[in-house]
Amino acid sequence: MTYNQIITDLKAKKYKPIYLLMGDEPYYLDKITDYIIKNTLKEDEKAFNQTVFYGKDAEVSTIDTLARRYPMMAERMVIVIKEAQSLKNIEKLVYYAQKPQKSTVLVINYKYKTLPKNRKLYKAIKKIGEVFESKKLYENKIPQWINEYLKTKKVSIEPIAGKLLTDFLGTDLTKISNELDKLIISLPENTKISPKDIEENIGISKDFNNFELQNAIVTKDMLKANRIVNYFAKNPKDNPLVLTLTALYSFFAKVLMVHYVGTGDDYKLASALKTSPYFISSYVNASKKYKKAKLLNIFSLLREFDLKSKGVGNVSLAHGSLLRELVFKIMY
Repeated sequence: MTYNQIITDLKAKKYKPIYLLMGDEPYYLDKITDYIIKNTLKEDEKAFNQTVFYGKDAEVSTIDTLARRYPMMAERMVIVIKEAQSLKNIEKLVYYAQKPQKSTVLVINYKYKTLPKNRKLYKAIKKIGEVFESKKLYENKIPQWINEYLKTKKVSIEPIAGKLLTDFLGTDLTKISNELDKLIISLPENTKISPKDIEENIGISKDFNNFELQNAIVTKDMLKANRIVNYFAKNPKDNPLVLTLTALYSFFAKVLMVHYVGTGDDYKLASALKTSPYFISSYVNASKKYKKAKLLNIFSLLREFDLKSKGVGNVSLAHGSLLRELVFKIMY
């Protein structure tokens, strides 16, 4: 089941005896867990019928014993295991999972990992409960996720602003949603978020960012590129080199794909590149100035400078100096 389907069932009071929530994207795992904690029981029922364990501090035997109890003056009990990936001997929960208490809702929040599907515990939960796996979203999916998230808040966002957020915050959905929530508070309903809103409320410069650096490189505007690099050098915490290298690699990988897919149909090209048609012209323009041979050279440079940034080869230059040299070599 999807996240939305699970939440819909929970709102309809349709509960499964066990929820195994696992995967390397914790956002949805925590959302489901928090919903169950806040809404399954009434406030006056929680004191005697709701228990939250943390994996590293819990014992399977204690969880098993408590889960088999009957609720006190309530219809059901709720037991939550947070950070269940740290629970020792978690496989021993199979004895409970094979015959769970019908009046208990057991939530296993298993972050950053997945329970092996060939294990008895997984199979037992799959048979009688709900297994939800939350996978990390690829970077090209983040702008769409931001759009969908903002729709639920009656807010929209300009494509460039969404790109700025993606480049700055990466693929951590929890971090992105937190920043968006803080941003929404300061804006009126039905607002369309602009790069200026991002700069004023989140601190991402609309002029000095990876997106603008890419544009400067494509247009071979060395003056603009140097200004951005200097800004990055003065603000290294907000502009880590590793994110810039990742952004450049992603950009030039799409430029290389343009050479193979061809131009003429923006929507077909956008589908192949897994990006918005809004940004297609940027990749097409770059493909005209950077041919295949040069692009292969750029990928080699990116690998070389990534290693240098990690100290390989006894290189101890500041990241600002490394980026300045890299940008020069890419452009010329």
